[in-house]
Amino acid sequence: MPELPLRAADPVPAPVPRRRRPHRAWSVAAVTFLTIIGAAGFASLPGLLVDPLHREFHWSRGTIGFAVSVNLALYGLTAPFAAALMDRFGIRRVVATALTVIAAGAGLTVFMTAAWQLVLFWGVLVGLGSGSMALAFAATVTGRWFTARRGLVTGVLTAAGASGQLIFLPALSWIVDRHDWRPAAVTVALAALAVVPLVWLLLRDHPADVGLAPYGAEEFLPKPPPQRGAARRAVRALVSAALPRPGGTPTGPFWLLAGTFAICGATTNGLVKTHFVPAAHDHGMPITAAASLLAVIGIFDIAGTIASGWFTDRFDPRRLLAVYYGLRGLSLIFLPLLLAGTVHPPMVFFIVFYGLDWVATVPPTIALCREYYGEDSAIVFGWVLAAHQVGAALIAFLGGLARDAFGTYNPVWYASGALCAVAALMALVIRQRRAGAGEGRPAAA
Repeated sequence: MPELPLRAADPVPAPVPRRRRPHRAWSVAAVTFLTIIGAAGFASLPGLLVDPLHREFHWSRGTIGFAVSVNLALYGLTAPFAAALMDRFGIRRVVATALTVIAAGAGLTVFMTAAWQLVLFWGVLVGLGSGSMALAFAATVTGRWFTARRGLVTGVLTAAGASGQLIFLPALSWIVDRHDWRPAAVTVALAALAVVPLVWLLLRDHPADVGLAPYGAEEFLPKPPPQRGAARRAVRALVSAALPRPGGTPTGPFWLLAGTFAICGATTNGLVKTHFVPAAHDHGMPITAAASLLAVIGIFDIAGTIASGWFTDRFDPRRLLAVYYGLRGLSLIFLPLLLAGTVHPPMVFFIVFYGLDWVATVPPTIALCREYYGEDSAIVFGWVLAAHQVGAALIAFLGGLARDAFGTYNPVWYASGALCAVAALMALVIRQRRAGAGEGRPAAA
């Protein structure tokens, strides 16, 4: 019997909706997050090594601080070249190599007998490896794979370092306390190696590699050809951003961003991450308790950095930076009054307050780099990050010298609080870029 045609009154079958798979960019971001977590052990260990190395080898805290400062400086100075190398050789190759170098440097410290070996293994090798997959790694992944939600994704990836700190610090402090520092160094090396297969198998360099447009983009973008001359490109981006030329991009924003980020590094990685545990131990607090407090900073840093990414998508990043630096300065000035042999409520309040602000400065700083420097923004941010690490290196070294000279860290806490006030003023001075000003190229969609 032939089928009767549908009458006007007959209901038309509704089309079955197709289930849309999540964009591949989210899986790439997840792999990047896990990679940064796996490599976070190297950043968690230096503060735990100061007292054990001082006891075993009788090295001064200034000497140990110098090795940490070399690590921090190379971490920053390598970053802009790493961003250019990722454009030349691909993200996977650079990150896998960097993780292997970190593992080698951390593992070799087990055999050291002289201070210069600490500088070579932990300072140079771990510094070069960590710098090759520093925050420029997160900036490169975000810039290539995302057009929408960049601020949020930047905040999440930045928080990965804090997540790793949360995972590694309590475990490493327990290992140092119960089994000496050498098993802790081996743990860091193994954690870095464990992430290498994950990077090689699951990470992709560009959306075009899997036939996709970046998340939030309206059209497909072909993969750009490899950029040769990575070192020249990194230096050229620095010269363009930092040196004035007629009709070029204004140089003031670069120096202001570099200056504020140098103070950011000085008051986080250089000061608190390196010297908080020994400073608390000076007041009678057990190393495991002090390390646990530092790990709790990581918990609230995750919330603060993700929130900062969300705020950056909606508010002026200059004002956000001013607020962040101002609040950080206040917290550091009050810290010497809170240090004691036990954990008490005011100290817990400091940990929460300071933790929310730990690296909340990163998403607005990256956003301002994108605003001014377009497709070179990841490399320019690498140079800004270099300033961050130079500031961290100076305070890591000077903090150790101050402790040797004065028998207390108090002058360093007060000076760092004052520096944060300067950074807040510098952030407010950065002017919003006018549309069409200069020669900066817009960021690729």
